[in-house]
Amino acid sequence: MLDAVAARLPRGRPAASVLPPALDRDQGLWLLGAAALTLLPHLAWLPLWTSALCGALLAWRALLLIEQRHPPWSLLVLALGVAAAAGVRYSFGHFFGKDPGIALLAILLCLKLLETDSARDIRAGVFLCFFLQLAVFLGDQSLPVAALALCATLVSVTALNALADRTADNRERLRVSALLLAHALPFMLVIFVLFPRLPGPLWGLPADAYSGLTGLSETMSPGSISNLGESGAIAFRAEFDGTPPPPAQRYWRGPVLTAFDGRTWRAGRALESSSPFYSPSGPRLDYRLTLEPHNRRWLLALDFPAAGLQGVLHASDYQALSSQPIRTRSRFQLAAQPHTAVGIDERRQALAAALALPAGYNPRTVALGAELATGAVSDEAVLQRALARLRSAGLVYTLRPPALGRHTVDAFLFDTRRGFCEHFSAAFTVLMRAAGVPARVVTGYQGGEINPIDGTMVVRQSDAHAWTEVWLTGRGWVRVDPTALAAPGRIESGIAAALPEGEVRPLMMRAGLDWLRTVRHRWEAASNAWNQWVIGYNSSIQRDLLGRLGLDRTDWVTLGGAIGVAFALLLGALLLWAGRQQRRGDRLSRSWALFGKRLAHKGLARESWEGPLDYGERVAAALPEQADALREIARTYARLRYGPEADVAAAHRLHHKIRKLRLP
Repeated sequence: MLDAVAARLPRGRPAASVLPPALDRDQGLWLLGAAALTLLPHLAWLPLWTSALCGALLAWRALLLIEQRHPPWSLLVLALGVAAAAGVRYSFGHFFGKDPGIALLAILLCLKLLETDSARDIRAGVFLCFFLQLAVFLGDQSLPVAALALCATLVSVTALNALADRTADNRERLRVSALLLAHALPFMLVIFVLFPRLPGPLWGLPADAYSGLTGLSETMSPGSISNLGESGAIAFRAEFDGTPPPPAQRYWRGPVLTAFDGRTWRAGRALESSSPFYSPSGPRLDYRLTLEPHNRRWLLALDFPAAGLQGVLHASDYQALSSQPIRTRSRFQLAAQPHTAVGIDERRQALAAALALPAGYNPRTVALGAELATGAVSDEAVLQRALARLRSAGLVYTLRPPALGRHTVDAFLFDTRRGFCEHFSAAFTVLMRAAGVPARVVTGYQGGEINPIDGTMVVRQSDAHAWTEVWLTGRGWVRVDPTALAAPGRIESGIAAALPEGEVRPLMMRAGLDWLRTVRHRWEAASNAWNQWVIGYNSSIQRDLLGRLGLDRTDWVTLGGAIGVAFALLLGALLLWAGRQQRRGDRLSRSWALFGKRLAHKGLARESWEGPLDYGERVAAALPEQADALREIARTYARLRYGPEADVAAAHRLHHKIRKLRLP
């Protein structure tokens, strides 16, 4: 009949009023929901126009679905795809890479949904959703993203169920999908635990896979660190074997900046070695550091790293380095000996570099340095004079320092007198060099708060800090933190305690929000557990875990055999469960059929349209002496058949009750 109708239509697309859409509303809504949940975590790094286009395409498809109209012309969809591809090429400059690839796939998914009108299209859309759910982990592997991806997977499977069974209601489809994922969970856990860990990723990541990572850099200029001051993002976590060090020792060393061009400080070239360039001494602090990816080699270890640390290189400026940039969340076993004397026999070239100043910059500061050096009997005396001078200068610590001109240090010390840690450290270093004392800027982090939930020390981007090291004869490099002169609370209690009264603080630093900080502590503790045991599950942890389970070898043959045995046991358990479920249904059906057969002999056969509760009421009215028993049997059957779960014991009792039923 449809062929006959189509033969009378003009060539081209069938009229929407004649042929109904192949995609029903429930199928379309599940498919749109799967696409929306899949794309949601990608919005954080997709270009704004791409997100807007995807939203518009999904809204257009939803409108067509609600109005039960056919998709637009294929040529229109093709034109939109070509235009979107050109836009991606223009935005990124190329097609090959993580970001342009995901942007293009997101648009193609929405265009595919726009033209979906067959079962094959639905499956293709769902498989695109699955691929994008996997791709999201190239950019973010955090717990909320994983939870969102799992929800998207559940909705995607439900979309397939809606295609397979059009008669089931949405609640039943969702239940079946959740059950299918629950069946897959044991197999996933076996693969996660037993599959051999590889030393690198399964595939080479594109060059832009690490774009967008924030944190310290190898340069420092006015405002560069204060920009991090309001970020609550976690830079790293530390777990100490004993009591954590006091705040005054929580200096996490990053790039050491020696070269200065009048505005910007830059790191010099340092030598590297597998052993430290000093003799570690004094009390030792052992701890584990979990670094968030920052695409640099520095480990941000406490001053000063001990000797013999596995996988750690030492630089001549006393940094701890990794052999490769930190591009994934990484865990290191470290130790520090903070009372170690360093640089007593510093090289002449290094001291000369720590005295260099660019000509023509900051004349007032240079003059002040010369004044401080006049008549001083030692560099130590010059240092004390400089500290006293800054202490009485009325400098103010602030997250929002004013802009500075050409002579940045002069403007800060003598004009604005307001700055962040980079202003204090830069000014003090220039002042000491002008006085003839070798000095350099050290950047890193200072502080860290203990999470009361899991006991880890959390260091955030807002803890980014800069301080000064001066070289003194017989003592070597000595840390001096000029920020503490104006804001001593910064070292002991963090930024919030150091800011002047009345300055607006970031949300999580404000008073009266203890409940919100408690929520953050709990969430971060859960995220830390996820990072340590799931994301951080590496070959070393796998080897230790399997050793405790009795598997001493972790080669591919042994682990492959273990996976095969585990899969066989799981499949056997699932088959037994499925057979038991089938037997439950067979017993229940046989019992209900026996009930109807016995009543049919009394002229009370059940009609095909009659449900169990209605049937129970009818036979109870016809047989009042057995009314209670008949109603109870009908209600029990309805509960077991249509309830949330089958009860084997109840089904067994129902069968015996039906067999023992006495009918007049």
